[in-house]
Amino acid sequence: MAKAANLSRSDLDSSSGSDLSVSSRTSNRSLRVVEKERRRNEAGDPFLLALKYFSEVEAGTPRIGNDVLERNLVQVERVGLSRGLPPEAISVMLDYAMSLRTGGMICVRVLKFLIPATVVPQEAVVQAVAWLCVSKIAISTQVLFLRWLLTVFDMIDSKDNLRAIYGFIFHFVTEENLSPYICHLLYLLTRRESVRPFRVRKLLDLQTKMGRQPFLFHLLSLYKVFCPELVTLALPSQMRSGFKNHNSTWKAALSAVQKRNNGQVSSDISLTLGVKHKTNSRKRKYHHLEVPSLSSSVQRNSPSSSSRKVFPLEQLHTFPQLLDNLHCIELPSQMGSLLGSSLALCYLDYVQDDSAFLRLNFWLGHALHEEFLFCSGDRGSGSSSEALHLLNRLLSTQHFLQEGFSSTEGFLYKFLNVWDGSLLRPQILGLLSDIPVVPSSCDVPCCCCLCLMFSYVTILQLLPRNMSLSGFMDSVVELVRFVGRLATVGLQLEGCHSLLLSFILDFYETVCDMFLKYGLPMVVMPPVGVFYPALFATDPVSVDRLGYIMYRYKKNLTSAKCQQKETKQVFHISRQTYREFNHYLSFMVSCLWNSKMFLPGMAIEVDQELLSLSKVAKPWTSFDLIHHPAFLGYALDFHHKCWPERKEIDLNSIKAGKQWDWYLEFLFSQGFQGLQQFVQSSITRRSVAGTNDQGQGDRQPTNS
Repeated sequence: MAKAANLSRSDLDSSSGSDLSVSSRTSNRSLRVVEKERRRNEAGDPFLLALKYFSEVEAGTPRIGNDVLERNLVQVERVGLSRGLPPEAISVMLDYAMSLRTGGMICVRVLKFLIPATVVPQEAVVQAVAWLCVSKIAISTQVLFLRWLLTVFDMIDSKDNLRAIYGFIFHFVTEENLSPYICHLLYLLTRRESVRPFRVRKLLDLQTKMGRQPFLFHLLSLYKVFCPELVTLALPSQMRSGFKNHNSTWKAALSAVQKRNNGQVSSDISLTLGVKHKTNSRKRKYHHLEVPSLSSSVQRNSPSSSSRKVFPLEQLHTFPQLLDNLHCIELPSQMGSLLGSSLALCYLDYVQDDSAFLRLNFWLGHALHEEFLFCSGDRGSGSSSEALHLLNRLLSTQHFLQEGFSSTEGFLYKFLNVWDGSLLRPQILGLLSDIPVVPSSCDVPCCCCLCLMFSYVTILQLLPRNMSLSGFMDSVVELVRFVGRLATVGLQLEGCHSLLLSFILDFYETVCDMFLKYGLPMVVMPPVGVFYPALFATDPVSVDRLGYIMYRYKKNLTSAKCQQKETKQVFHISRQTYREFNHYLSFMVSCLWNSKMFLPGMAIEVDQELLSLSKVAKPWTSFDLIHHPAFLGYALDFHHKCWPERKEIDLNSIKAGKQWDWYLEFLFSQGFQGLQQFVQSSITRRSVAGTNDQGQGDRQPTNS
């Protein structure tokens, strides 16, 4: 029985071993079948065979008459232009082209069909830059490579190694033909640690040699953000946004590949930073209005991302994720993509990276200027929807950040001059409401300048076309009064800044002629907060323009009153308007002509005790046409010409006899036509010499 048991156990063991052996042989046979099938597929795939050919081709291989080379090149070219090349193919073909194994002509051809299907390996780009340093590549080919690199920059899987060779890339900035592209590339790669004193000096030297080139200014502006103590050069406050686009060679193919791959690569090359070359087409389309999809510049499966912890932006979905990965997020090269994610905007607001805001402003400035200011021709409904989407997204972003972008402010300054008042009206008005109280440009004294410019340009186009005449008039009156209040506050805040006052007078030069010039049956006077600062301004131009405005107000009011009597038409001109005008006119004549200031009964009264404390002789003459601070220099010049031998200056002698007529002629000859029209229309001058009658109709002013 024991023997039987042993036999049974032995048979069982042998049976088990036999089964394992059969299973093992079956598994091995399956693996061999799979491997054989893979090799058969590889051997039969023309594209893989072509890549193998280009990875093994030796330097010096002839190009002319080489059918094998041409056949493999056509195969890769067909795949590149239709489906895009995978990362391995990009590495092989870029190394083959830049090494010039079969000459420079082939290199140019390869670069033109080097369309990535997903990402561009960073190491392939680094190797290509190395070939750029050691190979004798033609300058035109080097330019083409840099253009390709800038076009696919957002698709590079990582930038760490590229930033590691920042110094090698900077070396090419001295090449005149390469400098615009190198500056653009350096701008995208620059970090705070990249800014060195010797690099700043080199750029300043280039600026001296090459002149005021925009690409040098943009790179220096970024350097100044990181290290303002190193860049002491005063950069222009208004620079055309961004760099030029260089994507025309690959644009159509890249777009087709991205659509075919269902948006696997989220970089939209039409949004490359900068201002694109103008096309010859008269009907330009909106190429820059699409907001790119949010995508990190570091791909998740790239080698560099595995060596350090990087959290891709496209995987950021919740606020806890943002808090847990604050120090692992890298901003994208395509800064416009931040407009599509509130979490990304939270991160941008948290890091407070000046360079990031600068880049985002460049992107916005380029998109807005290029498509709203630099374009012409018809715009289809699709383009309007894209513009509407962009502006709505921009408004949402500014409301989320609770501040406007400086590029938006600069765009509005220019756009309002050509705006028809109806195109995207709610969005434009929304952007106007986001203008900061303190403007980004120190050259502009107050945001009131922009709002006044807006009202000056669009006062006749802003209102709905289907509004009744009465409602239209009421709306315009309210608008003008609102601007008057805004101007009053602005002048108070800015200490009656001359530039702001100039904008205000521009506005009222339009308002004063609304009846005669624009056919609107209405007259609205400026508030006292505008009239008196203009009358007492220290520059003669402002006083002269006020004189012209008062002259035109009188013309409009007189014509309106006559027409109202003839036609019995009801105008939007109240008696209060006439009283305001007469008050302003009487005060202006008394001040400039009759030398009656600070006297009882005048609009501006000052206590006599205070006047005596000022120790100013005859203070009531302080603002006539001779003693007014705006015209005092002219009076002194006239006095010197009339009495060159006098050592003592007596300005009151100008008022005696014919000297007063001569002084007025001298004053009007200096270009003050507005003041001349005001005097001729509002003051009746007597021709009898030596009269001392007082009043508004005097030929010469009185002294008391």
